[in-house]
Amino acid sequence: MPLALTQLSDLATPPFDEIIDVRSPAEYAEDHIPGAISLPPLSNAERARVGTIYVQEDPFKARKIGAALVSRNMAAHLEGPLSDRAGGWKPLVYCWRGGQRSGSVAIILKQIGWRADTVDGGYQSYRRMVSRALYDAAIPCPVVVIDGGTGTAKTRLLAHLAEQGAQVLDLEAMAEHRGSLFGPMGDSQPSQKAFESRLAMGMAKLTPNRPVYVEAESSKIGRLIIPPVLWQAMIAAPNLRLTAPLAARTDHLMTAYPDMRADVDKLDAVLSQLTRYHGHEKITAWRALAGARDYAKLTTQLIETHYDPRYARISRAHAPDAQPIDLIDLSEDTLAQTAAHIIASEQ
Repeated sequence: MPLALTQLSDLATPPFDEIIDVRSPAEYAEDHIPGAISLPPLSNAERARVGTIYVQEDPFKARKIGAALVSRNMAAHLEGPLSDRAGGWKPLVYCWRGGQRSGSVAIILKQIGWRADTVDGGYQSYRRMVSRALYDAAIPCPVVVIDGGTGTAKTRLLAHLAEQGAQVLDLEAMAEHRGSLFGPMGDSQPSQKAFESRLAMGMAKLTPNRPVYVEAESSKIGRLIIPPVLWQAMIAAPNLRLTAPLAARTDHLMTAYPDMRADVDKLDAVLSQLTRYHGHEKITAWRALAGARDYAKLTTQLIETHYDPRYARISRAHAPDAQPIDLIDLSEDTLAQTAAHIIASEQ
């Protein structure tokens, strides 16, 4: 019997060994249930071909061609990615609406002897739950924002909090972006839907009577928008504001952004975007520092001239009553001790 999803926590610890997305590769790339593997019975081109035949020629012909393609592709999956699955394997299969694609794949898997099942309503039922959690509901627990100027190791502190058992939502990891012009972690970010899937599933695992720690962000991380349920909670949340010596912040940023030092063209492109804030003369000087590989001096000047003044304006406006946490340095020991102190203050 198809699994009827009633809440996202049903997928946090599902009674299945694996979740299989049998939509097309393009659909999977846009968004999927976190942790699901992609085993499409039809490629993007095959799905388009069958759909065209169904609409423009004959539904029967489309189903016959589709069945042949599904059989061929499933044979490749069985001989490849699924070749090592044992006899008691229990997969959960879903497609777009919980119809033909997931049903046909589940039938094949069941005939082999695996205990396959499908998702009632498919991806659409899952997506509706994500939308409700992020746009209509309330965040399930109190939020505490970790704030601080650029280079105060907020993300590293979050990692220490998580290691010591605190509840954490690492928004920058979910968005694959470090939250500034220098922030992209790769060639592109996930889609908005994929970001929301990661966030909603993270929220579904939260314990209501304990706070969750998030890093201070603007309403967007790169090109991705923080959904309103969390964003409104962040605006109203108490802030813990980190400060640290300038030299320590410089050292941290040089370690945290190795891609900028490794790719001169990428660094130059980002610096050029700051021209509207600081003018051509300043950007020319910063480009000269980059060209001379004087990254420490460049980073220090960026903190003092660009980031700190902007942060001071924003922090005064949005979190005037933040609780200060003065870090003597940004060593792992200091961050671990700070995390322990923050967790102890929950009591």
